[in-house]
Amino acid sequence: MALSNEPRVPVAPGTPAVPAAPPGGARGARGLVVRLTLAQFGLFVALMAPVMVSLALKAQQVRPDDPASVVGTVSAWAAFGAFIANPLFGMLSDRTRSRFGRRRPWILGGLVVFTLALVWVAFTDSVLQLGVAWVLAQMGANAVLACLVAVIADQVPAEQRAGVSSWVGIAQNVAILLATLCGALFPTSMLPLFLVPAGISFVLVAAFALTMRDEPHPEAREPLDLKAFARTFYTNPVAHPDFALAWWSRFFIVFGTFMFTTYRLLYLQHRFGLDAAAAARAVLLGVLVYTAALVVAARAAGWASDRTGRRKPFVFASTALFAAGLVVLAHAGSVGAFYVAEVVLGVAYGVYVAVDTALVIDVLPSEAQAGKDLGVFNMANALPQSLAPAAALVLLGVGSAANQNYQLMLWGAGAVTVLGAVAILFVRKVR
Repeated sequence: MALSNEPRVPVAPGTPAVPAAPPGGARGARGLVVRLTLAQFGLFVALMAPVMVSLALKAQQVRPDDPASVVGTVSAWAAFGAFIANPLFGMLSDRTRSRFGRRRPWILGGLVVFTLALVWVAFTDSVLQLGVAWVLAQMGANAVLACLVAVIADQVPAEQRAGVSSWVGIAQNVAILLATLCGALFPTSMLPLFLVPAGISFVLVAAFALTMRDEPHPEAREPLDLKAFARTFYTNPVAHPDFALAWWSRFFIVFGTFMFTTYRLLYLQHRFGLDAAAAARAVLLGVLVYTAALVVAARAAGWASDRTGRRKPFVFASTALFAAGLVVLAHAGSVGAFYVAEVVLGVAYGVYVAVDTALVIDVLPSEAQAGKDLGVFNMANALPQSLAPAAALVLLGVGSAANQNYQLMLWGAGAVTVLGAVAILFVRKVR
C-alpha cells in the first residue's frame, strides 16, 4: 500500500470532480446499497452496544460503588480517540494507492483493531485497561466508519443520497436495537455481551470490504508533508461556511443525544427503581419502539427529501422535535411515559438521519477529498461524545451528591439540541 505523494494536477476552475459510478448499472447500485447497509449495521451493532448498555453494565462490575464516573471518564477518553481517528484515516484512505484499493485496506485494518479491542474490554477487570481498550476500539471503528461514509460520496449520485442515507440510518438504529437486546440477554455475562456483537460486526464489515468496488480518485494529491497533515483536522469555515454550519448543527445534536444516551440505563434504574436486569429490558423495549418509529420516519423523509430536493426543513424540524423529546423525558413519571418519549425521539431522529448525511455530502468542499472532509465532519460526531458525558455528569451532580439530577441534565440536553436546529437555518447552498 502506498500513499500518493505526486504534485497536484491543475484542474480548470469550476470543474467538478466526478465520483465513481456505481458498478454494474442499476442492479450494481442496488447491490452496493444492500452491502453497505449491512456493513453499517454490523459496525454499529458492536460500536453502540457498549454505548447503549454494555459499558454501563461493565462499569457496575468493575466499580460497583460509582459506575457513573467510570462510564463518563472512559467514554470521554474513547471519544477523543474517535475524534483523531476519523479524519486521519479518512485522509489516508483518500491518498492510498494500492492494488487492494484506497478504502478497503483501512476498513479491514480498522476492523481487526476494533474486534481485538472489544475482546480486551470483555476480559479486563481494570478501569485503566477498560479505558485503553475502549479508546483502541473507538479508533478502529472510526477508521472503518470514515471509509464507509466516504463510499456514499464516492459512488452515490446526489439525487439518491437521502434515500441511501435513510437506509444507512435505519441499519445503524436497528443495530442499536440488536445491541440493546444483547444487554438484556447477557446482563451479567461479559463475554457474550461484547463478543457476540463483535462477531456480527466482523463478518458483515469484512464481507463488504472484500466485495466492494474500490478505485482511487483520478485527481492527484498534493505532497503529504507536515502542512498537509495538519489540514487533515481542519476545513476552513470562512471559505466553506455551509460546511461549517452543518458541522455545528451535527455537533449540537450529537452532544444533546449523548448527554442522555450515555446514562440511559442508570437513568431508568434511578428514576423508576429498576434493578440492572429490569433496566436493561426497559432499554430494550424503549429502543424497539424508538426504532420502529425511526424506520417509518426515515424512509418517508428520505423519499420526500430526494423528491423535493429539499434538505433544510427536514433537518431543522427533526432537530427541534428531538429537543422536545428530551424535555418529555425530563418529566417522565412512569416507564410508560419513557416509552412515549422514545417514540417522539425515534420519529425525530429518523427524519434527521435520512436527510442530514445527504445535506452534508451536498455541501462538501471537495469530492476529491471526500474521505478527509467527511472525517473532519465526523469530528462533530466524536468530539461531543467526549464532552457530553462529562458535561452531563456536571449537571447530574447539581444538588445531588450521588450524581442523580436527571431532570436538569435532560433540560440541558434539550437546550443544546435546539442550537443544532438553529444552525441549520443559515446554510445557503442547499434548500
